[in-house]
This record gives sequence, structure tokens and C-alpha cells, in this order.
Amino acid sequence: MFVYKNILRPLAFRLDPETAHGLSIQALRTMGALPFVREAVRRRHRVVDQALPCDVCGLHFENPVGLAAGYDKNGSAVRGLAALGFGFLEIGSISAEFSAGNPKPRLFRLPERECIIVCYGLPNLGAEAVARGLEGVKLPVPLGINLVNTNRLREETDDDIIGDYCRSAGVLAGHADYLVLNLSCPNTDSGRAFFGERGHVVRLLERLGEDAPRVPLFLKVSPLGGVAAIESVLEAASGFDFVSGFIFNTPSGKPEALGLSEAQQRAMPGAVTGPIHEPMMNEAIANLYQRMDRDRYVIIGIGGIFTAEDAYRKIRLGASLVQLLTALVYRGPGVVRTINEGLAELLQRDGFANVSEAVGADFR
Repeated sequence: MFVYKNILRPLAFRLDPETAHGLSIQALRTMGALPFVREAVRRRHRVVDQALPCDVCGLHFENPVGLAAGYDKNGSAVRGLAALGFGFLEIGSISAEFSAGNPKPRLFRLPERECIIVCYGLPNLGAEAVARGLEGVKLPVPLGINLVNTNRLREETDDDIIGDYCRSAGVLAGHADYLVLNLSCPNTDSGRAFFGERGHVVRLLERLGEDAPRVPLFLKVSPLGGVAAIESVLEAASGFDFVSGFIFNTPSGKPEALGLSEAQQRAMPGAVTGPIHEPMMNEAIANLYQRMDRDRYVIIGIGGIFTAEDAYRKIRLGASLVQLLTALVYRGPGVVRTINEGLAELLQRDGFANVSEAVGADFR
């Protein structure tokens, strides 16, 4: 982490954020294509501790710390990413058709707050191209695939949107250990509003239920709306046994606490990721955990995870697994090992033999 903080990050931050992101994906892709290098990196970053492995939704995880969707949009660098010590990876979001996303610039840094502003608009190669790229790929950790409606920048019918998800699920389910339906993308018009209506969620799940996914399915929903929104999502999912759990998405808009002027907000469109949303995300996780059927559903916690303490807090509030992304930008790949080592120490301190025992501990 010293090398990243003092050498690599200053160099990367001289570049446009999207350029730096693209170069990091290419470097990981190259590293992942070299088996001996890949295995050496994995040995360096992997944390082996009996407290960390867990079984969730029928899948085995070496540790509960995963990579969130949004970093590797097309799954092109999964071999390299799997060597960084993650317990699982999630790629995407991926739509049925190719999407160029929103116009550039569409990625911005706020270094003083360790936040990122994202306005990508879901650029991706499309489900069939991503599926071809994943052919023959074997990973040492579970792979999740995040699905979303194609960002066509025009109005669509309800059937268009629902059909888009179903097409992607049909193409990609065979390459995934779990699927995620991204129902609340903050940077597309349809993603923000369409699935705010419970009836649309039910219709989508009914369509998917005609050929129920062969892998666990998660719903990625907005953290906005409080308890009423959570109960609405739970009601929508209640009739569909193939729904395994939930993830909260980045909320749309920018918190007032950032202190951005109107001119800055216009110059940096998009939604904010990073520590500023941690309190909101933690509250949403706690509210959901207390209301959901814990024998049926699990939560993947996300939002502002930079340290072991951040991850542990979400686990104690009810998350069975956690994900990070922004921390990679500001702390570097070593952050994954640091979090896992710290998490093992925290579990031992509190008398938990395994991370699964700590899930929801704040409510017992």
C-alpha cells in the first residue's frame, strides 16, 4: 500500500479518471493471462484464516469481501482481479445489447473526500459478447454477473425493458455463480424510476420465473425511500423462491455534505460513491435485515468500505457478504488483504469462530 499511495496513485491521478481506469483494467487483464504471475500475486494477496470462509446461498466463499459491479464492466479482467484476494467478484452492469453509455467526461474524483462521481451510463459490450469472453474462464472464486436494461437513450415500452433483462439472463446465467438484477441505476432515466413501482418488479420476476434462474438471484435496489421502500421490495419478491437476497445501489444525486457549488455539480454530473454514503447504507442494511425472512434471504453490503472496521460494521448489521470498489482507487489492491486480515482479528476479538456467526450480531 505504501508503493501504491506514494508512487502509483500520484501517477494515476495525473491522468483523466476514465483513462486511468482503462489502463488498470488492461494491466489486470495482462497479469491474469500469465498463469505464473497470476498465482504469485494470488499467494501474496490471499488471506487464509479459518474465521473467513463462509457458505452463502449454496456457494463457498474463501472470505466475505468481494469486488462490486462497475469496476470490470465486461468481465475482461476477472482472472487478474481474482488474484487480488477477493472472496468473490461481480462484473457489469451488462445489458442485452451493446451500449456506449453517456457522453464523456463521465468519471470524476474527489480526493479530499475519497469519493468518486460516476456518470458512465452503463457502457458495456452486450450480453452475447461478454458471454463469449467468459467462455472457458475458470476462477478460484465465485463470479456474479450484474444485469441491467440497455441504455438506449430513448423511451421504451415496459415489455422492452423487461425483455432486455430476460434476454441477458438467458445468455449469461450459464457463466455466473449468481446473478444480480440492477433495478436502480442512478445514471439512466429508466433505471431510476421504472422499478420504483412494485408491479414492474413483479412482472420482471414473473417473466424470469417462466424459466427460473439456475443460480442464486439478487435484486439491487435503491437505498432511498426508507422502510416503506424496503417493505415494497420484500412484498414484490415474496412470491418468487428463486430470489436469494438484496444489494443496495448507489443513490442518485449528490449529498449536500460534499459542499459542491452549483457550478461544480454541473461540471461533474452523476452519482457519488465512497465513504459519504456509509451511514445511509448501514441504516438501509439494518432496516432490511430486521424485516426480511433471514432463513430465505441474505444481504450483500456495500457503500464506503475502506477498512476492516467498515466491513465488520455491515456484517454485524446483517450483511452476509460485503463489496468494495472506490477503496481500490484510493487505497490500491493491497486494501483487500488489509481488510481481510483486520476482519479476522475483529472476529477473534469478539469471540466469533467464523464470520457467519457475526452476521446480524447487533440485533441479538
